[in-house]
Amino acid sequence: MNPAKNDLKAALQKEGQPPGSDTPKSVDPAPVEPSSRRPSRQGKKLISGHFDKDVHHQLKVICLETDSTIQKLLAESLNLLFEKHKKEPIA
Repeated sequence: MNPAKNDLKAALQKEGQPPGSDTPKSVDPAPVEPSSRRPSRQGKKLISGHFDKDVHHQLKVICLETDSTIQKLLAESLNLLFEKHKKEPIA
């Protein structure tokens, strides 16, 4: 048997796994407490996308030219999109 496999099997047995078990013990992740999140992000959802590096560069240039942030520019862009589709600008 492969020595690396023996090491894994020994480690699993050491952790209380029965010999021959293919699955490790399940570990429940600790729930994230709402108070551990930044207050400014509570009740918010992340919206993202993958774009060419030139898009990112151009957006950063606009941020510098307008003394703004990507967050503010994206909110402005989303509001324009909402208005175009006759929706309330809520971003």
